[in-house]
Amino acid sequence: MRQHVSIAGVGYTAVGEHWERSLADLALEAIQAALADARLGPGDVDALVVGNALASLFSSQAHLGPIIAAHAGLHGIEALRIEGADAAGGLALRSGAALISSGTAQTVVVVGVEKTTDCLGPERVSALATLLDAEYEAVHGITPTAVAGLLMRRYMHAYGLEMDDFEGFSINAHQNGSQNPKAMFRNQIKPGRFAAAPMVADPVNLFDVAPEADGAAAVVLTANEQIIQQIPMPIRVVGSAAATDSLALHQREDMLFLRAVNLAAGRAFEQAGITPGQVDILEAHDAYTVLTALQLEAAGFAEKGQGWRLAAENRISRDGDLPVSTFGGLKARGNPLGATGVYQVAEITLQLRGEADDLQVPGEPQLGMALNLGGLGSTATTHLLERVDR
Repeated sequence: MRQHVSIAGVGYTAVGEHWERSLADLALEAIQAALADARLGPGDVDALVVGNALASLFSSQAHLGPIIAAHAGLHGIEALRIEGADAAGGLALRSGAALISSGTAQTVVVVGVEKTTDCLGPERVSALATLLDAEYEAVHGITPTAVAGLLMRRYMHAYGLEMDDFEGFSINAHQNGSQNPKAMFRNQIKPGRFAAAPMVADPVNLFDVAPEADGAAAVVLTANEQIIQQIPMPIRVVGSAAATDSLALHQREDMLFLRAVNLAAGRAFEQAGITPGQVDILEAHDAYTVLTALQLEAAGFAEKGQGWRLAAENRISRDGDLPVSTFGGLKARGNPLGATGVYQVAEITLQLRGEADDLQVPGEPQLGMALNLGGLGSTATTHLLERVDR
């Protein structure tokens, strides 16, 4: 019998450059916060799942399961690391939910953690390039940002767009991030300034790309009815899915259609028995603004070539039709790579509980959706969360 999966607690660190702290220390802070939020202790946990992208290269450390479990006082439990580039956090959540729904475990801690600042300059660029196709892309010296530039240029050409047409995404993210005390960047972007930012990989500029950062986020998943009964407002995972597409852009049938997102979102919607129009909050993987536009299209929130309009028409603000990046997204909160998917789910949980403080979406949101990508849409995970009213 499949068990329902509920979120009992969430916790996360500030996102930024944590030079003085280790990867395990960041994970510990997030885990302790999530357990305290759930009113649980280490002895209540059956398993630990760690989402991480590049610790082997950034921090010269593999085998993260036992390291973080021991550091958090979770002695003797099952612990493993999940890798899936930037989608590692979302995949870790899926693995934790699968352990519970299958009956293998009752309570699982999922933590996403990344320390990008342990690696500097060319070494960091080389590490990030391993997320691309080594034989066809990275071997030529191209970087993920450069590939995003190619993708954005193609999108602009296909639909006759200019840089100014994308500014709504960054303006929205920074407006929200400015009110998030744990965001990496709390500055706002004024209309008209987006296109004038310094270029990073034409046409991707400084206001268009999310900064890699350090951070950790944790979520306590459970099917334990005793634990669920003590939670003021449980949040249930009603959809969880993942899909893949070609790693290299040139191998995709249509590079302006994120097939993995379409498949993962469709599967999650089918599981939950809902449609895109019922989603109240969306956390998209806005590592680059063009990816946000493409996700909106692939997940069914906009027609092909029209995803950018939701931002241009201010429909993604916290009081808009579909609030997006309500805590600042990757762009302003920061992009802790393998931890990103867990941050997204933690942030949606707070929104659904009505505990997002100055970042709270108006009304009483019932359903939230998290889209977490690996690479330029090569891996996609989707989670649908629903508020359970007593």
